[in-house]
Amino acid sequence: MTTDKTVTAPDGYVQPELDVRALTEVLDGEYAEIRDLVRTNLVTYASVLEEADGLGTDAYRERVRELVVEMAATGQTGMGFPKRYGGGGDVGASIAAFETAAFGDLSVLVKTGVQFGLFGGAILHLGTERHHDAYLPDLITGKLMGCFAMTETGHGSNVQALGTVARYDAAAQEFVITTEGDQARKDYIGNAARHGELAVVFAQLEVGGKSEGVHAFVVPIRSGGEVVPGVDIEDDGRKMGLNGVDNGRIRFDGVRVPRDALLNRFADVTPEGIYKSTIDNPDRRFFTMLGTLVQGRVSVGGAGVNAAKVALAVATKYALRRRQFAAGSQEEEQLLLDYGLHQRRLLPLVARTYALHFAQDVVRTQLHDVFSGVEDDPQARRRLEARAAGTKALGTWHATRTIQECREACGGAGYLAVNRFAALKADSDIFTTFEGDNHVLLQLVAKGLLTDYASEFEDLDQLGMVRYVTNLAVETVIEKTSAHKLLERVRDLLPGGDEWDQEAGLLDSEYQLAMVRYREEHMLAGVARRLKAGIDRKRDAGAVFSEVQDHVIAVAHAHMERLVLEAFVEKTRTLPEGGNKVALGLLCDLFALSTIEADRAWFMEHGRLTVQRSKAITREVNDLCRKVRPLAGGLVDAWGIPSAMLRAPDLVG
Repeated sequence: MTTDKTVTAPDGYVQPELDVRALTEVLDGEYAEIRDLVRTNLVTYASVLEEADGLGTDAYRERVRELVVEMAATGQTGMGFPKRYGGGGDVGASIAAFETAAFGDLSVLVKTGVQFGLFGGAILHLGTERHHDAYLPDLITGKLMGCFAMTETGHGSNVQALGTVARYDAAAQEFVITTEGDQARKDYIGNAARHGELAVVFAQLEVGGKSEGVHAFVVPIRSGGEVVPGVDIEDDGRKMGLNGVDNGRIRFDGVRVPRDALLNRFADVTPEGIYKSTIDNPDRRFFTMLGTLVQGRVSVGGAGVNAAKVALAVATKYALRRRQFAAGSQEEEQLLLDYGLHQRRLLPLVARTYALHFAQDVVRTQLHDVFSGVEDDPQARRRLEARAAGTKALGTWHATRTIQECREACGGAGYLAVNRFAALKADSDIFTTFEGDNHVLLQLVAKGLLTDYASEFEDLDQLGMVRYVTNLAVETVIEKTSAHKLLERVRDLLPGGDEWDQEAGLLDSEYQLAMVRYREEHMLAGVARRLKAGIDRKRDAGAVFSEVQDHVIAVAHAHMERLVLEAFVEKTRTLPEGGNKVALGLLCDLFALSTIEADRAWFMEHGRLTVQRSKAITREVNDLCRKVRPLAGGLVDAWGIPSAMLRAPDLVG
């Protein structure tokens, strides 16, 4: 399948032919088979999109549970578990399956994530063979439903400060789990209100009166469908969205579990009550435990990008059908996508979606390599954690912004529930805060940048990070970042010496990369200098960090946009010559220049954009939109979203 035939413009520009099927193969990559299985399942169970509107909350929850179990039977949800327990033994495939499932009902997606990603992932990555043997076979089939009880009413992102306590009773060889006050109740816990039988509970471990930090325990919360003694469960009720997921609050009143309920991959307690761990430093132990659960962030980031694809597919197809106003003397009204403003609204978002797709490919591969033991290096794990955090933040913010813009671009029709936008908006909104609030996650990204993922990385809280940075020369902080070395190389490649940004062509990818690398390096230097200046004046480290927090977030955001652009440029370069490479080159240029344009005030303030060049970038973005416009239908078709998932008959035809 190809789009319109080759067209040559008066200026000599030749419109590329797009091979949609081949582009889908590029996007699906090595996981085409599992993605196609998910697409097949989505079509089979497409009725859930309508049922979500018509069923009451209880019936909808039951329907979602049924679908999760039925999909598990196809192998879709178990790809990340070892083959010996009935899984697929492929971490990367499990992420690809989850991403693709985001084309469908997001309650089904999130319940899948809770059951197999969070609950199952915690037992797999934090437990040992005894836990795997006891729980994984039934967990993988959905016969055993469970929850991931980490978040508390009073402690969301600050997991180290959790209030639930697990005290070891050596005489009984049991842990006693207790919720100490309302702030310590487990809250918003998926699978808790109705279906969960077990919970992986994160609690402060006390052994012999000494606190050993947060650890995870397998705790029964129901037996035969009834809540067990000592456990109190309250339904969170209806939410803004995702009402097919049974979120609830859990309290524990002296609940006793056996000694082997401790998920003991990284730490254990002997029968006599002696605490042992292979990781001596408690902070490092804590971050190692949390780091094993990084795949949740990778999954949610990819799901956000794919939810944005659904919105863009509907809005773009609508804009290729809907006519509004006669643009000139002709009687026929003009297609929406032929208007420059409509192109400006949608096509840079299409470009950014492609960019984030390829950035997601990179972080998924890193995750697979780290978790499969291909790359068994502590620094690789730290880089993965930071990149996963940043990619999740950019991907989910992109989803929220894109879905809103697409809804508006479809006018009143987009407001009707039948056309997917209502569910997409309501169900994906929480993506920006679950698996980590995006602003908190970007602080993790910045910490990695400022400390160069040093061996002290896990030990450093915010104040520790400030002290670490201020003990280095500012130049050392800059020198340790890859952006610095890359920028020096780019200055050599481009004409003009220090005037490289005035001389290079706007469509030169080296110029585009140099601009975003310069921004990142300059921001990083600024943060390091501000931190150092504050400490040199003997000010409190916490106050100093608080004052530069906006700069910290800005440098993390700039860093992630640089990584996203690099991923897009690299992917485009690897493609064989032809129409698809040209088309992706247009999108890559559109993403790069619209990114620079969006932050042109910064670039102008820092002397990297003249007024004339800034205006030239805007003209180039408009021109790129015009060039992408004939390809738009094929570009959204290449995402391979089953037509049944668009659920917008009046919009897409």
